[in-house]
Amino acid sequence: MKNDNLKQGGDYSIAQLGDPIVLTLSVGFVLLFIGFSLFDLQGVADVISGGFAWTAKIFGTYFQMLLLATFFIAIGLACTPAAKAKIGNLAKPEMSTFRWLSIIMCTLLAGGGVFFAAGEPIYHFVVTPPAFDTEPGTAAAVSNAMAQSFMHWGFLAWAVLGTLVSIVLAHAHYVKGKPLQPRTILYPVFGERIMSGWLGSVVDACCVIAIVAGTVGPIGFLATQMSFGLSELFGLTDGITSQMAILLVLALIYITSAMTGVHRGIQFLSRMNVFLALAIAAIIFVFGPTLYLTNTYFQSMGEYVSSFMTMVSMTSDTAPDWWMQWWTVFFFSWFIGYAPLMAIFVARISRGRSIREMILAVAIMAPIATTMWFTLLGGSGIFYQLNGVIDLTEALNNFRFDVATLTVAQALPGGDFMALAILVLTTVFVATTGDSMSYSIAVVSSGHDQPNTFVRAFWGLAMAVTAGILLYMGAGQIGALQQFIVITAIPVSLIILPSLWQGPKAAYAMAREQGLISDQKAELPEAG
Repeated sequence: MKNDNLKQGGDYSIAQLGDPIVLTLSVGFVLLFIGFSLFDLQGVADVISGGFAWTAKIFGTYFQMLLLATFFIAIGLACTPAAKAKIGNLAKPEMSTFRWLSIIMCTLLAGGGVFFAAGEPIYHFVVTPPAFDTEPGTAAAVSNAMAQSFMHWGFLAWAVLGTLVSIVLAHAHYVKGKPLQPRTILYPVFGERIMSGWLGSVVDACCVIAIVAGTVGPIGFLATQMSFGLSELFGLTDGITSQMAILLVLALIYITSAMTGVHRGIQFLSRMNVFLALAIAAIIFVFGPTLYLTNTYFQSMGEYVSSFMTMVSMTSDTAPDWWMQWWTVFFFSWFIGYAPLMAIFVARISRGRSIREMILAVAIMAPIATTMWFTLLGGSGIFYQLNGVIDLTEALNNFRFDVATLTVAQALPGGDFMALAILVLTTVFVATTGDSMSYSIAVVSSGHDQPNTFVRAFWGLAMAVTAGILLYMGAGQIGALQQFIVITAIPVSLIILPSLWQGPKAAYAMAREQGLISDQKAELPEAG
């Protein structure tokens, strides 16, 4: 359903296709990154690596506290009467619950979660995380390894992507008529000054750059993973030609999906992905080590809850710098960088849902589903590693997660068939991330719920072309760009910081406007 407060559809002037400052800064950054990489490949990588390490050390604890506060405030808000307020002033949701949950599951942490689901738990199994002291590679290390993976991809990660920030955006957009742009997050703080001035454009540009840096990585790495997988399964050549062909097919899928919109392409891909993931999960659970996976999940979830504060409060003073940089701080920075545009997407698809439904779906249900998926794939991998069926110690010490995914998949029931199915699943998951981000960047550029299809296609193509150029230079340069999202997390974290108190205020404002709670000030007795 279209938002009546704002101009919709395809009636755009050229100026409405994008903020020129946002376009200049964001596209300019990509062009400068590519240009400097062509001039001095290693120099660019070294500069970003240095900034990455500095950011992780100085701001790592702040990032951890931000995610922790967001989760607990959001859950607390979900328990209040204000959480009954409906988003978008609709009595009924725009889409069915299954479709809505499918889109949430497939467009938030989808691409990264699937990519790391096999390898990360096994890595923490063979290299004990600093929060624990168990002997690596032993049965006692299993629940700790899974719990550490749950920490990175669980409640905190999901909460920052679509709870408090989405509430602030929903109130400003659907009630106040403000555009769905990152600058709108700061509207309750700065008022109209942020909406029309250059500062608002810089805010939007920072968020677009962060999302491009974070999305180009999965797109590029998916091409390398698929190329490697097809080479192992079918003997095809693993090289730049096959990687470019895979990238072209992937781009066609997610650009087409983004152009057709939330209610068509994005929804279709998400539902198809959920059905495929459920089928794969069922095969793993029924025909794999069923009892082992069941016991591992309950033990690991218990360890996750009991060691929650120990894991989340690890700092560079209590853990090696390299570990914090490449695990907890890297992931948390990645999620912070994604937060504004993901929140825009969640606010867009959640019209008609209550605030409580949105918070519980994003911060509770989705993380539980993610931990189950990690247990099925990563837990199976640990089982095979523990029993000597596979040995991924060397590959994971070199961070070869593409090797880990394929190796675990081939060891699963169904062998090569399951490996191919998981490669297809990973591809579609990355495609759903690509289409949702292309759509969200287009929304930011135009400020409309229904951005012009040309703008959606432009940003989808821009990310694919960037990934292709960087792949041609070498996969390490894609890694360098992905590291840059840790640096962009600094300004983005400041943008979303006010949502810690503005989120609850917006929720109560919506509840009062919808007559769900009374204005307590009006009920106070007069003095005397």
